[in-house]
Amino acid sequence: MPGMNKIVLSNLFKKPATRRYPFEKRTPFEGGRGRMVFARMEDCIFCNICARNCPSKAIMIDKASKTNTVDSLRCVLCGYCADTCPKYVIDMVPQHYEPIYTHSVIAFKQPEKPPAPLPPKEPEKTTA
Repeated sequence: MPGMNKIVLSNLFKKPATRRYPFEKRTPFEGGRGRMVFARMEDCIFCNICARNCPSKAIMIDKASKTNTVDSLRCVLCGYCADTCPKYVIDMVPQHYEPIYTHSVIAFKQPEKPPAPLPPKEPEKTTA
């Protein structure tokens, strides 16, 4: 037991090893994948490659409504979807998902493209 007393006394005079979480947040690890985000949805062609390569089947593509949904409880943050996307629509950002308390899916909808502008009207010529 003499070794234990030495450890206890040394720990009395050290700073705590834990962080005060809500007030002190840890910076993400270098090389950590974080979470998946459809960053450039306007470029998505809904080819379904990301959903087919997802090992946990967390991504669902709906071409009709132009929506991609991600089941955050199934996603294992492997990054295969970002690696295989031909248009580089998916990014892995170094932030983690917020804690969730009920099962939910995250939906990413493609923004509506504005209609093409009409050509300018030529002024009417009047004859006097």
